[in-house]
Amino acid sequence: MPWGRRGGRVSALESGSEEEAPPAAAAGPSALWASQLQPEVAAGQILLQGIFKIGKSSCDVVLGERALRWWPIQPERPAGDSKYDVQRKEEFIEVKDIFSVKLKRRYSAKQQGNGTLLGITLFICLKKDQNKLKDSTLDLINLSEDHCDVWFKQFKKILAGFSNRPKSLKVILNPQSHKKEATQVYYEKVEPLLRIAGIKTDVTITEYEGHALALLKDCELQEFDGVVCVGGDGSASEVAHALLLRAQRNAGKETGSPLNPVRAQLPLGLIPAGSTNVLAHSLHGIPHVVTATLHIIMGHTQPVDVCTFSTTGKLLRFGFSAMFGFGGRTLALAEKNRWMSPNQRRDFAVMKALAKFKPEDCEIAFLPCISSHDLQERKAEGSPKSAGSDQWQTIQGQFLNVSIMAIPCLCSVAPRGLAPTTRLNNGSMALIVARNTSRPEFIKHLKRYASVKNQFNFPFVETYTVGEVKVRPRNLSGYDPEDDGRHAAASENSFPWNIDGDLMEATSEVHIKLHPRLIKLYGGSMEERNDPQVTCNCL
Repeated sequence: MPWGRRGGRVSALESGSEEEAPPAAAAGPSALWASQLQPEVAAGQILLQGIFKIGKSSCDVVLGERALRWWPIQPERPAGDSKYDVQRKEEFIEVKDIFSVKLKRRYSAKQQGNGTLLGITLFICLKKDQNKLKDSTLDLINLSEDHCDVWFKQFKKILAGFSNRPKSLKVILNPQSHKKEATQVYYEKVEPLLRIAGIKTDVTITEYEGHALALLKDCELQEFDGVVCVGGDGSASEVAHALLLRAQRNAGKETGSPLNPVRAQLPLGLIPAGSTNVLAHSLHGIPHVVTATLHIIMGHTQPVDVCTFSTTGKLLRFGFSAMFGFGGRTLALAEKNRWMSPNQRRDFAVMKALAKFKPEDCEIAFLPCISSHDLQERKAEGSPKSAGSDQWQTIQGQFLNVSIMAIPCLCSVAPRGLAPTTRLNNGSMALIVARNTSRPEFIKHLKRYASVKNQFNFPFVETYTVGEVKVRPRNLSGYDPEDDGRHAAASENSFPWNIDGDLMEATSEVHIKLHPRLIKLYGGSMEERNDPQVTCNCL
C-alpha cells in the first residue's frame, strides 16, 4: 500500500491554526503495515466505518477499539467472470501506535480562512528493527468536512484515553555534551516530534556543572508529567540523582544517608546526545534519538534498579554503574584533558593509564544474589534459604579494575555491554574484578569487549552477582596526582571512581547497595520489557 504524500503547500491542521507538517514519509512497502490481523487485534467493537482514499486506492476503512483496518474497494464482479476473483488485501495499524491526529489542508497564496480540507493525517510510531522506532504518517483522504470531523473527534477521543502518555515535560538540555551538538539534536529531531504529539515543554539549558542538580532541588514540577534530559551519561546521571534526592526530601527522609530510599515521583526520559550514551543505549537497546523520543511520546516506561554509593555513612550519589582502579584513573586522566575531542580524550586516557599500569591493593566484600530459578530449586530440595549465600563474602589482593554495574552498560566500544548478563531491573548488580596480570593479558581482556568473544574468559577475571558491595583500599598512603591523572585539587589519599561517567573522589571504603526499581525511565528495549527470567534475590 503506497504511503500518503503531501504536495504543494499542504499542512496538517488542528483547531484552525496552521502548523507546518513534517516531510512526508518516503514511499515504503506495505510490509510495514501488517497484512493480516491477529485475532487479539481484530477483536473489539467497531466505532466508525467509512470510505477514504489511501495512497492511490479508494478504501473501505473500519475503526475499531484496537485497530484501524482498510482494504481497497473492489468493482462489482460480473456473474461468472473469474478474473475478478481477487482475494481482498486487508491492512491495519493498531490504535495504540497512533500518537497524533491532525486535519490535512491545502493552502494557496490567495486563499483566505482555513484552506481546503483534504482529509486526516495520522502520526504513527512504527517498529523498524529489533529496537529501533520510527515515526510515519498515514493520510486518510476525504473532502467532506462533516465526515472528517466525526472521524477526527473519534481519533482525539481515543488518544485522550492513553493516560500514561505525557502532556507536559520539563526538559533539561546540556549544550556542552559531546561536540556541543545537544541543542541542535533537540531542536531539529526531538522538539518537532513533541510538538506534533501536542506535548508542552519547558526547556532549561544548563550553564554549569551541577546546574541540573540545583534546578531540580527547588523548581516546581507539579505541572509536569515527566523530566527529559538531553545530553550524555554525566548529564543523565546528574538528573536521575537530582530526582531521587528530591523524592527523599519530599518524603521527609534523610538525604545524607538514605537506607531505604523511596522511588522518584516522575519518570525520566533520556535523549542520547553525548559521546558514549551508555544509559540511553542500555535502556533502548540502541543510542537512537528518534527512538528515545518516541518512547517518551508513547509513554513507554521501564522501572530501573538504582545503586546508592556512600562512604563513611554519607551518600556520595545515586547511580547505575561504577568503576574503580583502571576505569577510575582513565576517567580522571580524560577529565584533565577536556580540551581534546571526546574520542581523542578517551584514547589518550586509556593509553596513558596502560603506560602507568598498576593494580590497587584492596579488600572487596559482597553480598551474593541467587536467581529465582535457583531459589525455587533450593526450596524444592528443602534447602534452607541461608545455605551459604546470605553471608557476606570477601576477596582481597591486587586488583587492576573493579566494576559494579546495575545495568548492562551497552556502548559503541562494548556492543554486548560491559555487564552483558545484567538487566535493567532484575534486582542484582554485576561485580566484575580483574586481578593483577601482565599488561598484554589485560589489553586482550579490554579488546574482548568490542568483539563477540567472552570478555570474562580469562583466569584473572572473576564475576559475581551481588546485591551489595564494599570496596576498601588497603593502601591509604595516597597517589601522585600527576601519576594517576587525578585532579590536582584532590587530596593525596583520595581514590578516583568513575560513577556513570562522572569523576568522584573517595578517601576510604565505598559502599554500593542496589535498590530495585527505584526510578522509572521512558523507554526500554523490547527484550527488556517484561522479561520474567532474570529476577534475582539478594539474600
